[in-house]
Amino acid sequence: MNAESRHIARRAATVGGATLVSRVLGFVRDLITAATLGAGLFADAFFVAFRIPNLLRSLFAEGSLTLAFIPAFSRVRAEEGEARAQEMARSVLAWLLSILTVITLLAMYFAPELTGLIAPGFARNPELLDTTASLLRICFPFIIFISGVGLCMGILNALDHFFAPAFAPCLLNIGFITFALAGWRLGLNVAYCLAWGVLASGLAQWLFLQPFLARLGFAWRGPWRWFDPAVVRMGRLMLPSVFGSAVYQINLLLGTLLASFLPVGSISYLYYADRLVQFPVGVFGLAVSTAALPSLSRLCAEGRMDEFSGVVRSAMRLSLFISLPAMAGLIALAGPLIGLLFGRGAFGPEAIQATSTALVAYGVGLPAIALVRPLVGAFYALDDTRTPVLVAALCVGVNVLLGWGLMHFLSHAGLALAVSVASFMNVALLSWLLKRRVGLWPLDREPTLKCAGASLAIGLCAWASSGTQLAWAVLIPVWAVLYFVLARKLGLDEARMLLDAVGRRLRRRSVQQ
Repeated sequence: MNAESRHIARRAATVGGATLVSRVLGFVRDLITAATLGAGLFADAFFVAFRIPNLLRSLFAEGSLTLAFIPAFSRVRAEEGEARAQEMARSVLAWLLSILTVITLLAMYFAPELTGLIAPGFARNPELLDTTASLLRICFPFIIFISGVGLCMGILNALDHFFAPAFAPCLLNIGFITFALAGWRLGLNVAYCLAWGVLASGLAQWLFLQPFLARLGFAWRGPWRWFDPAVVRMGRLMLPSVFGSAVYQINLLLGTLLASFLPVGSISYLYYADRLVQFPVGVFGLAVSTAALPSLSRLCAEGRMDEFSGVVRSAMRLSLFISLPAMAGLIALAGPLIGLLFGRGAFGPEAIQATSTALVAYGVGLPAIALVRPLVGAFYALDDTRTPVLVAALCVGVNVLLGWGLMHFLSHAGLALAVSVASFMNVALLSWLLKRRVGLWPLDREPTLKCAGASLAIGLCAWASSGTQLAWAVLIPVWAVLYFVLARKLGLDEARMLLDAVGRRLRRRSVQQ
């Protein structure tokens, strides 16, 4: 692979390492949430209340905002200079604060109606509906803080700084853990404590990133314009991409809507299962796409389309290299994983079994979920936001129809399976359309088959160990090492690149110490 691909691997290792810390804290957070909140009425109410601002976070903070901002900021910085790029970023913040403040006030005022729209089944239970609306009013202002955080992340990534933005989400997990334990210890309602924790963590993330921006010479004080030409252009790219960049989160939200008609606890089962799927997606899938986007934007702006295609293929191969074995492992160890992480306190055997089923159904689609983001990023680097939106709309329709049909036979697991099918459809269509655009399929057949074979081997090994007490957990690092050994034997460059990138970072840390 070329130097650009190796640079992306190094960036991905940096982002993945920081995100790994966040995801481990996320497991601790979910463990504590499950033990203190369980999977009953207040749990369903909180997860629906948090789902709404969390979706907006995916749409604005981590989705279309970052994807549209980085190419625009990088172009202004290259063509007009650093001061002009900073002016553009300040103008974006002004628009964000204005728009999101109005949206937040409206959402807080119409909280019962918004809850009824997202979870119409809650109308059958007035207590559940009222509780969810109250929690939503507390949670919703989180979107103001976290969208500002998303803008800071975009600035730092465009300036080639990746660690702090990847580490910032740790503060959300720390907020969950602190407020949940405090509420439980003091005998308070844990759901309400968690809602306040969400709000506090948004502010904490914003404050955390400011010293890193200042160190790179960025300042929020300075000139800005309402109708900055670069911001207007970015807005034209961003508005249609809001839908296309977060199709997975939209599918989850629609799954929540349908799950509100199922027995109490169904929404919680889906939430906990999705949290496990998000671990490899967040650590590796998001890391690769985050690392690749600045390179894609620069290469496209410079007209180096052959290298552009190579970077897309490298990003796809890296994503698949990690997501396929992760899928195999999650499916093979679904039951014992859920039991070990959540099986205590208010989270009983019935909840463990139901969540395990949902995890298998979500796990099937894990590779597709990981591959969507670099594909969407490639289209945005080409200034094409229309294609991902049209494809996303089609896939959302498939998800709703399939979910509605499967939920009558497979209950909440049918909704999870529908999300997986829709995600694969999204990847297939985007890959075909990108091939028509640049002339190459974004995935190579031979490396894909090799990754699939190695993943199947370790998945079978993990499944064989799943009936043991805790040996299955101890053996997980063994299967990971075995996968890398098989990958090297099969000639997959991704194994060598990732190992080299991690080794280089560890050596740098040891030298600094």
